[in-house]
Amino acid sequence: MPLAFFSRSVKTTHPHLLFRAPLISRAISSGSIPAHVSKLCRDPRATPHSRREAIPLHSSAVRFPTRQITTSARVAMSKANIDVETILKGKYPAKAHTKRVVEYIRSKIPDATGVLYLEGRADKLLEDSDEPIPFRQRRAFMYLTGVDAADCFLIYDIATAHSTLFIPPIDPDSVIWSGLPLSPEEALAKYDVDAVLPSTELNPTLARLGGAPNATVFAIADRVSDAVTFLEFTNKDFTILGEAVEECRVVKDEYEIALIKKANEISGAAHRAVLEKVKNAKNEYELEGVFVGTSISHGAKKQAYPSIVASGRAAATLHYVHNDKDLAGKELLLLDAGAEWNCYAADITRTFPISGRFTERSRAIYEIVLQMQTDCIAMLKEGADWDEVHLQAHRIAIDGLLSLGILKGDRKEILEARTSTAFLPHGLGHYLGMDTHDTGGHPNYEDPDPIFRYLRVRMKLPAGSVITVEPGIYFCEFIVRPYLKDPKHSMFIDEKVLDKYWDVGGVRIEDNLLITKDGSVNLTEAVKDPDELEKIISGS
Repeated sequence: MPLAFFSRSVKTTHPHLLFRAPLISRAISSGSIPAHVSKLCRDPRATPHSRREAIPLHSSAVRFPTRQITTSARVAMSKANIDVETILKGKYPAKAHTKRVVEYIRSKIPDATGVLYLEGRADKLLEDSDEPIPFRQRRAFMYLTGVDAADCFLIYDIATAHSTLFIPPIDPDSVIWSGLPLSPEEALAKYDVDAVLPSTELNPTLARLGGAPNATVFAIADRVSDAVTFLEFTNKDFTILGEAVEECRVVKDEYEIALIKKANEISGAAHRAVLEKVKNAKNEYELEGVFVGTSISHGAKKQAYPSIVASGRAAATLHYVHNDKDLAGKELLLLDAGAEWNCYAADITRTFPISGRFTERSRAIYEIVLQMQTDCIAMLKEGADWDEVHLQAHRIAIDGLLSLGILKGDRKEILEARTSTAFLPHGLGHYLGMDTHDTGGHPNYEDPDPIFRYLRVRMKLPAGSVITVEPGIYFCEFIVRPYLKDPKHSMFIDEKVLDKYWDVGGVRIEDNLLITKDGSVNLTEAVKDPDELEKIISGS
């Protein structure tokens, strides 16, 4: 899902050089890299996408001055060697996450002690209704507890490394309608915490811990309910805990990677189901229903974000939300959709011909975008500079649009003028995890350089991070027309050729990549080879 203008900026100082935690397993005390993830980091068969191992290119579909578009080689993208079901039989590694957060806090405050305090989301009703607001757990609470339930609290004693989960006591009236909740014993068996108490014990516990000499409580600003008091604590810090959680979330452990892979597997099945239905569908909302319904049928009841089901020219709108237009007479459908599994997201985009056959022009644009993605993935590994990967996407886009005659002139001058932002206005990708646009990327939305302004990650990529690679080329008249009126850019655009491409709308291809020491692992297996797309759609 591309970065939109309304995306939230995380304004913290990134500790990349200071804090680079290894991938850690459920065996919290060991601190060793888990076997599954370690193999992904070492096995060249699992991580072929390094600078030294470029994917071969061989096709004459569209030729660039410096490269050729490939078709058959693309299906050789690596598959994640992850035993998802076995890993997910274990507990969500909440105590390991808490340990990492404490290490981060102590990297900033060396003598930090006291308690971490977090609240989960409270159950609330819709205005003027007795129906509940759809529940979405606070991500910081989920990260340190693994609890996706309402009205819960966490206290973690730093000195003793002891975590206590507080859950709602049994309410007889609620049991009538909703059944029995988890008991403390069941919660202790299910979650990676040291103790479970009813939430009626929350304030007495805080009062006892706050009575220690020079006690400090670390909490997140605006996430402490009115009924909770920190009066007994000498010191209160409402800044560092939120920052610590957001930074630690960048590097995923084995369990988190398995959750993202599971979300990808379900989303891939849903994307396939849409391919099989699109040829006979009449309206975008039918296909949204197919995707959501398939996700639910595989156990994923929540979507990671609202689906984008954009046909024809609507595909040029990055975060198109209507999903209600007829498909008749349209060339392409852009489907940006991902399911969520236990609060972790997949974010996949595919663009394909509604009829089952690309037109010559739509195929040409698709091939360019696929080459952009292939080359950018080949650059990924630990320490890769995301700014440079993003620039490479623009270079390939410029080469491709030059080869079609849409752009004209010198490729270097076009890049320096930033004319390519008319056709690729968003960033190449973003971190992925519990949020679709995950934390820790340190974007700079005030950057005066338009090519980087909406790039959500502005750093070198650490091993264990998961990032989307989602290049696109769009023909949005609202965006492009001003470039045609600006002599700085119009000198590089052939408007007569451009006019032939408006109906292509937009093409975006998006996969989710796990960064490893020597390359990357593609967690997304949804079909994207153009010949295979045509085969599936035509055969449906």
